[in-house]
Amino acid sequence: MERKRSAELYQEALRLMPGGVNSPVRAFKAVGGHPVFFERGLGARLFDVDGNEYVDYVCSWGALIAGHAHPHVIRSIQERAAAGTSFGAPVPGELRLAGLILEAFPRMGLVRLVSSGTEATMTAVRLARGFTGRERIVKFDGCYHGHSDSLLVEAGSGAATLGLPGSAGVPVEIAARTISIPFNEPAAVREAFRRFGPEIACLIVEPVAANMGLVSPIPGFLEEAVAAARAAGALIIFDEVITGFRLAFGGVQAILGLEPDLTCLGKIIGGGMPVGAVGGRREIMEWLAPRGPVYQAGTLSGNPVAVAAGAAALEILQRERPYPGLEEKGEALAAGLAREARQAGVPVHINRAGSMLTVFFTPVEVRDYRTARAADPERYARFFHGMLSQGIYLPPSQFESWFLSTTHGWTDVENTIRAAHRAFREL
Repeated sequence: MERKRSAELYQEALRLMPGGVNSPVRAFKAVGGHPVFFERGLGARLFDVDGNEYVDYVCSWGALIAGHAHPHVIRSIQERAAAGTSFGAPVPGELRLAGLILEAFPRMGLVRLVSSGTEATMTAVRLARGFTGRERIVKFDGCYHGHSDSLLVEAGSGAATLGLPGSAGVPVEIAARTISIPFNEPAAVREAFRRFGPEIACLIVEPVAANMGLVSPIPGFLEEAVAAARAAGALIIFDEVITGFRLAFGGVQAILGLEPDLTCLGKIIGGGMPVGAVGGRREIMEWLAPRGPVYQAGTLSGNPVAVAAGAAALEILQRERPYPGLEEKGEALAAGLAREARQAGVPVHINRAGSMLTVFFTPVEVRDYRTARAADPERYARFFHGMLSQGIYLPPSQFESWFLSTTHGWTDVENTIRAAHRAFREL
């Protein structure tokens, strides 16, 4: 498959942007080669600048649950953009999107719209600190909550040690206020709150982790984590930037019947445009400015074009309730991939939740960051390029999730399994 124009554009991009990209994973550093430059998308398909066609399992990193260029979303964007793209002032569309979110998450009292998932989690943590008057936070190894300083933290050396900076530029003093512990380890949660409970403002967690690859919580883990936080007087923040509206209309919390104090959303609620949100109990949310002392602001928060796209996407989900069909196709895809790997003698472990999955190149069960890191990224890279050469676009990293959309058909699933048959055997 020829990608000459993509290669040329990447060389040009290297002269203009750090690493030639505006978000690191796009650079293909984890899989080798040069990134693909895309020109357009339609349904479950992407078309690159060289005219190649791909079945897309990235779906803008999960944002496009209704597929590329859905007519209702595009029409909403066009109509709104024709009347102006930004005012920096209230618009009626904000009320529509906020109302849809509150309808899906009835335990929320209020919601604040922002422009990204990172901004949502950063705001939630600041709000938790302001509301509780405490400074420490608890997160889990391998759970990514955006690139704000407090959350860009690596685990310390023990089950409940203070965090270490996960990036140059993150002050040690800020990282030390974050406690990073293993996912799916209730004992580590108990130990963290035993040692630091009165100092902990919040516990933040992806209820289904999707940034170390897909890792679901073991039975009882989230319930115990929520109970430990509540007993210590800490707030519970569910980062449903990825899982919100993807696994259910009310997120993972609706499936499990859990009640976080704050919820962070993004991706799907923007319909492909930059939107994030933080919502929660009214008495907590009212600590946000201008009502309260915790400051947050944004020129493009509630942008009219973005909220129109997001409302259109949620209207599609509200009307179609596509989750049983997504579950069925996700299950069939995972089963077919597992079968082809087994027949080719390639050890893999596949984790799946609804329309999300990860093929880990390891024979052991993946249940946390440590076992995820045991997967073989070099073998995944070869598999990735084997699939890419057959027109299947996967996440360019072993440690990301695949996503299906409502526009992926049974033929797409069958063709993907057929391509995997060859790609696994080439390993």
